[in-house]
Amino acid sequence: MSTIPNTSSGPTLIPRRKFLLSSGLLAAGAVAPMIVPSRLFGAGAPSKRINVAMIGCGRQVVTPNLPQMLESEHCQVVAVCDVDSWRLTNAQNQVNDFYSKQNNSSYKGCAAVGDFREIMARSDIDAVMISVPDHWHVPVAISAMMAGKHVSLEKPISTCINHGRRLVEVLKKHPVITRNDSEFRTLPEFGRVAQIVRSGRIGKLQHIEVGVPLELNGPAMPPQPTLPVPKELNYDLWMGPTFEAPYAEKRVHAIKAYGRPGWMRVDSYCNGVICNWGAHLMGFAQWCNNSEYTGPVWIEGDGDFDKGLWNTLKRFEVRYGYANGVELHFKMERPYAKFIGTDGWIEVEYKDKVKASSPAILDLEHDVPDPAYRNLQSDKNDFLLAIKNNRPSLEPLETAHRTISMCQLGLISIQTGAKLLWDPATESFTNNDNAATALMNRPIREKFFKFPQSDIFPS
Repeated sequence: MSTIPNTSSGPTLIPRRKFLLSSGLLAAGAVAPMIVPSRLFGAGAPSKRINVAMIGCGRQVVTPNLPQMLESEHCQVVAVCDVDSWRLTNAQNQVNDFYSKQNNSSYKGCAAVGDFREIMARSDIDAVMISVPDHWHVPVAISAMMAGKHVSLEKPISTCINHGRRLVEVLKKHPVITRNDSEFRTLPEFGRVAQIVRSGRIGKLQHIEVGVPLELNGPAMPPQPTLPVPKELNYDLWMGPTFEAPYAEKRVHAIKAYGRPGWMRVDSYCNGVICNWGAHLMGFAQWCNNSEYTGPVWIEGDGDFDKGLWNTLKRFEVRYGYANGVELHFKMERPYAKFIGTDGWIEVEYKDKVKASSPAILDLEHDVPDPAYRNLQSDKNDFLLAIKNNRPSLEPLETAHRTISMCQLGLISIQTGAKLLWDPATESFTNNDNAATALMNRPIREKFFKFPQSDIFPS
């Protein structure tokens, strides 16, 4: 393994600190990010590559996020960041080992830092790939936007509707290139289905079925004893904007190992599979329905929750209705999407073949191709090329917010046991459901982060 040392010089305090504190972005005592113009690509990087920092070094980063970034000709990974020093060192070694084999005598090594605010303070970093646990997604992404850095954000982008809207409002004031890090829009079979549905090949769309896997459930996890915090983990910073809870390995992630972490089934940090997989397949359904900048007008759901430390949904079914008459049925079954129109149907399953009600539906030979679905790049290269070409990515964060808000609306309907009436334009319940409205927001612990002030969603 490489032993190239950490070259980071640490956080830098800058004159705009006072302004950022007054705006509510930073909690007292935090390191202020440097506000710099966002460059189209890193002019000082080798071969004019985009300088990228990887924030979060867990299982999703070691494979596939970091390998894809390393293999891309469009970027240079210059820094990695994680609150777990064991994972941080592994990621740093992974980067250094890769670049050291490129016979580049000028390579000086990848920086490794334990606090994402140090990344924001560096003016040489153009873009960030954010792969931290879900409860940190919005704070880290907002900090990056306000620091002028382009953002690729792991899904799901938020843990509640109001936080996702805050993210989008900040993006309007600090426009950078963004992408929801989901590969489904760059999978050829999914792009093919989107082209068929959006072109009207199955007639007028009437009904959509969306499924997510059952096998992610696994056994429930009873309450766990409080354990000593591993020396390599900054647990306070890991909890971040969530409220303090006793440490348990099954609450966080495996000690000195990778694998599916426990936090993905704890509702303090994650909405569970309804959003984790829903981010992929509901986003695809929104794309095919041409509703990715809006949402449903009614939602009705049913489900059951695990009991104990792991307490997210173990079963759910949600039905949605759009203003255009399309209805969507979302359930736990298998990862697929089916679109039923007046002239036939088409279905695609993750890592499987496309099926349709007739062979003619699958014949694209005579269609006028939509450029958005041709020659699709990988999700990472789509993000990087969007930066270089100063164009939107295939899945900007506004569309990701609309996707996750649909999943969260389903969760709220299950939690309240009510059919919800929704205005997607104002993102509010038209039946004035106070219980549902309260679940649109989550309070945060402001030790490390404060939301920017907003007239739309005040604190």
